[in-house]
Amino acid sequence: MTFRVDCHVKVLNDRVVERAKRAGLDAIVYAPHFTRLPEIREHAAEYADDELLVIPAREVFTGSWRQRRHVLAIGLEDPVPDYIPLETAMAEFDRQDAAVLVPHPTFANVSFEEADLKAHAETIDAIEIFNPKHFRLHNRRARTLAESLSIPPFTSSYAHLPRTVGTAYTAFEAAIEREADLVTALRDGIARRVVYDNGLDRLTTTASELAHLVYENTWKKVDRLFLSGTEPTHPTHIAYDGRFDDVSVY
Repeated sequence: MTFRVDCHVKVLNDRVVERAKRAGLDAIVYAPHFTRLPEIREHAAEYADDELLVIPAREVFTGSWRQRRHVLAIGLEDPVPDYIPLETAMAEFDRQDAAVLVPHPTFANVSFEEADLKAHAETIDAIEIFNPKHFRLHNRRARTLAESLSIPPFTSSYAHLPRTVGTAYTAFEAAIEREADLVTALRDGIARRVVYDNGLDRLTTTASELAHLVYENTWKKVDRLFLSGTEPTHPTHIAYDGRFDDVSVY
């Protein structure tokens, strides 16, 4: 049995679900930016059905802006905020037995570098070796790192736009019927294939997603930082009951 999972998407609506089903996916992992876990779970449940499993997850933004590291956790029970040290986040994921995935390694200044991968190799369950937003040299570098560290691979569309969903996915050789099954498949290193389109359509996808990245890091960031108040995933937010106040980097 092959179970096809787009392991990281940022958007979820009717268009996304339609696109995922058309692409032949069995599941998507939904991990929007700056959204607390209970809200992610609720939104995922609204769109899951017998044809498409929607699995909630968190891409946590660790560290300060000078040393940002993004890490994707699937199977969390307790919420984990952004803007805490990488070491704190990894320890919390380990405590909760979550599956820990490294998205877009060595990309820009927000990703795991080789030293980070080596330092946390025992906790990391998979490394993304293809991301449509990357240029080929980034994807080659990611594949080389995964192979050299003997850490299983994964891929995703990393879709910030509905049209990108399903352009890359991971095909697991296992039956996955719920969130816990995917966590187990990732943590146990179940056999899988990474599947992606590397032709002209992929280049169009890359251009569209990179344009969206520029938007996210200009006007959208200004709105988030200066106009919208405290982010819901800030460690000092009331939702975290003060558990992370002493490790907040801001």
